[in-house]
Amino acid sequence: MLIKVAGSGCSKCQYTIELIDKLARAAGVAVDIDKVTGADEIQRLGATSTPAVFVDGVLVHSGGIPTHEAVAGWFDAEVPGFLKGPTRHLFFTGKGGVGKTSLSTATALRLADAGKKVLLVSTDAASNLDEMLGIELRNIATPVPGVAGLSVLNIDPDNAAESYRQRVLVQMDADATETERATVREQLSGACTTEIASFDEFAALLSGDAGAYDHIVFDTAPTGHTLRLLSLPQAWSGFLAGNDRGASCLGPHSGLKMQEVRFKAALDALSDPGQTTVILVARADKSAIAEAARTSEELRTLGLNNQRLIINGVFHASDPTDAVACAIAALGQQALDAMPQVLQTLPQDQVPLRAFDTVGLPALRALLATHAAPSASAGKASSAADQHLPGLDVLADELAATGHGLIMVMGKGGVGKTTVAAALALGLVERGKTVHLSTTDPAAHLVGTLEGEVPGLRVDRIDPKVETQRYIDRMMASKSPGLNDQEQALLLEDLRSPCTEEVAVFHAFSKIVNEARSAFVVLDTAPTGHSLLLMDAAGAYHRQTLRDFEGHRSGRMTTPLMRLQDATYTRIILVTLPEITPVSQAAALQDDLRRASIEPYAWVINKSVLAAGTHDPLLAARLAGERKQMTRMAGGLAARSFIVPWRTRPPIGLAELSKLVNHQAGKEDA
Repeated sequence: MLIKVAGSGCSKCQYTIELIDKLARAAGVAVDIDKVTGADEIQRLGATSTPAVFVDGVLVHSGGIPTHEAVAGWFDAEVPGFLKGPTRHLFFTGKGGVGKTSLSTATALRLADAGKKVLLVSTDAASNLDEMLGIELRNIATPVPGVAGLSVLNIDPDNAAESYRQRVLVQMDADATETERATVREQLSGACTTEIASFDEFAALLSGDAGAYDHIVFDTAPTGHTLRLLSLPQAWSGFLAGNDRGASCLGPHSGLKMQEVRFKAALDALSDPGQTTVILVARADKSAIAEAARTSEELRTLGLNNQRLIINGVFHASDPTDAVACAIAALGQQALDAMPQVLQTLPQDQVPLRAFDTVGLPALRALLATHAAPSASAGKASSAADQHLPGLDVLADELAATGHGLIMVMGKGGVGKTTVAAALALGLVERGKTVHLSTTDPAAHLVGTLEGEVPGLRVDRIDPKVETQRYIDRMMASKSPGLNDQEQALLLEDLRSPCTEEVAVFHAFSKIVNEARSAFVVLDTAPTGHSLLLMDAAGAYHRQTLRDFEGHRSGRMTTPLMRLQDATYTRIILVTLPEITPVSQAAALQDDLRRASIEPYAWVINKSVLAAGTHDPLLAARLAGERKQMTRMAGGLAARSFIVPWRTRPPIGLAELSKLVNHQAGKEDA
């Protein structure tokens, strides 16, 4: 919205400008305020007295300072339903890539601009809040420059775990040796400690440690990890209620039992509809809506019944001759029309697709604004610049030529990892290979993506509940012989602690990694943050194995981490969308992998509208950003890149997936 304030520059004019800016931010409306002080220009505009205000060229006020009510009326901002009487705790959750971070941040800004004191918390290990807000995320509340009343906090797993380890070490006896301290530190270096330490900080926010804030807005990790997080208050409360010894799996002197009151308070806060609202975020997309429906039902079983639904990025085509734009709009409407009943009963808001990336305060404030005008059209798109990038058919050829190995598909949630993993697995089978396709993602979309069975392709998942029970059974079988009934009961009690799940999942992951010695294994990984925790577990296991193996000169020792570091054994495929946030997160993931001496094999740019071709004004306005990201990747960020154009038919089912990796069909229907 363009606003011109005409006047001599007196104090009344300046106050008018400040008032407009303040109320525009409170309404979430993006404004560009232009001061006009020249007498000739004021006369040309038609102002007879000053201060005079023009909104998008229309004179709306002349003479004196406008009232608050008048200025608010210019914006005519319809407050989204989820911001009408918001509860103290607001959780944004949903499938990766649906816009949780953008919407949670825009919400926190709106509340802060309205005069509230707000804490924005990220529970995602791969959060990009730092890029959106232009500040460094820390594990302590940090004020956001330019936004009075807003602070941001990142529950960083590594920092949380280190802080937890230090608290445990402080409780050790003063005469403990360095060797004993080192042993305890190593015991507390695994994924179990990382999870419980992160949860401990999360529980503190819910149980009263953030009492200075009016609202706490949680930007959560993708659904599977978030459900795990939200279930922990109940899980740990139940575990501790029958355990007088604390949780031994967390190391000696953990004192976890002392946190029981905090966990109970966190559980009470989550289940209180007067304190907590869970906002399910989805796109107008079949899989995103289906996951939101599953999440809604699972949250109800946890006692979190105060739920709302936001459909983000709703798109309406403006040119009936644009096949790509019309297909995008039609698919979105079909998904909305088929919305499950469990979601239809929820209060719902829709946020339209914007022509801009939600990076920076102006863009974030405009996200929820009524008058967020699209950027100037970028003109008719051309895919000529992208013809040099090969497709998945070429990548499948390269992978098949290696004979066997582990192919790990990684990236931010919502970028299409499952689609790429399923297509590559199918491409390998079509090239005469036998393939095991699995996933570490708790959300597990593989079966729904394939929609069929293929000879030579075995499909399964690492199911946390199944693997946990298998792990418990193995431990009981190996350790319980020789124990009396009471000792066996205590062992079983420890194994039923919530942290056992992380250990069990890692063991299942290690088994799959080893399968690639003689066959192809394609692994669809969980979104970035959860996958990095799995990598941390691999590192901890590697270090422990090296210590245990030290002094044994016979035989050869190979850990899962060593398999991942072997470029002839493991090929990491990073999947991204041609947008600033997914590309930045893929780059950060690449840096994390390199620090672990793991080098990605290639990047896949998925759902490129630029490569598909469109001249819809809104989509065309977004293509300048897509070109910029492709240039960024080509400039050295990605050593090798492959591209998947946005398709008018979703790549779901064997036939459509096959087109992505088939040399002939892959060129059609883009």
